[in-house]
Amino acid sequence: MDDAGGEGALLTATVRTVAQTGSTNADLAELARGGAGEGLWLRAERQTAGKGRQGRAWVSPAGNLYASTLVRLRPSDPSPATLALVAAVALEETVAVFGVHATLKWPNDLLVDGAKLSGILLERVEDAVIIGFGVNLAEAPDGLDRAATSLTAHGVTPDPQLFAETLAESFERWLARWRGEGLATVRDRWIARAHPLGTALTARLADGSSLDGLFDGLDAGGALMLRLADGSVRVIHAADVFLL
Repeated sequence: MDDAGGEGALLTATVRTVAQTGSTNADLAELARGGAGEGLWLRAERQTAGKGRQGRAWVSPAGNLYASTLVRLRPSDPSPATLALVAAVALEETVAVFGVHATLKWPNDLLVDGAKLSGILLERVEDAVIIGFGVNLAEAPDGLDRAATSLTAHGVTPDPQLFAETLAESFERWLARWRGEGLATVRDRWIARAHPLGTALTARLADGSSLDGLFDGLDAGGALMLRLADGSVRVIHAADVFLL
């Protein structure tokens, strides 16, 4: 749907649901190329070709959340990459609505008691960014390179449609703040909901090397700051990050 109300208007998000598709991100990418407007959400009860970051497959059994939305970029917007922070704070807020305390881990994971609850995938399509959310509501996958959990394991199993609608409302609010107040507001919220400063991390870089250090917050552009053993701070723009 189009932002007919102008720069400061909030959209009224609508979540469309299908029984099954290959990937909600792929479907929205096609709609974006066809001119679909901002505020559209697509949820699938099942995915047959779900994907995560760096081309990983995303296991998609029924009962979990698989949903994507579309943001049309404007010249005055902050960096498109920082929509990952917008998505993360909106998702953390939504999980809290359903009574579970989650912790943010850079770049956009939610953890509950140290185990991964969700994933967020951003993909650029022309002047749009497609943002996909996968959340383990009913069950968590096995065989990952890290511990995973679900909301059911913590005593609550939200209806996926209700969860998606709640998430859409939260994302809409944080998107408006990202545009109206700038990245700093979103960044501050992200840091407030993250694991504490000084948390030991390993960053696995794209070239296969790894860096161990302590979480030192985010820089002004939303990149990870990792304090190394020699006291220097390394700014990391892309990596897989693990808690030690």
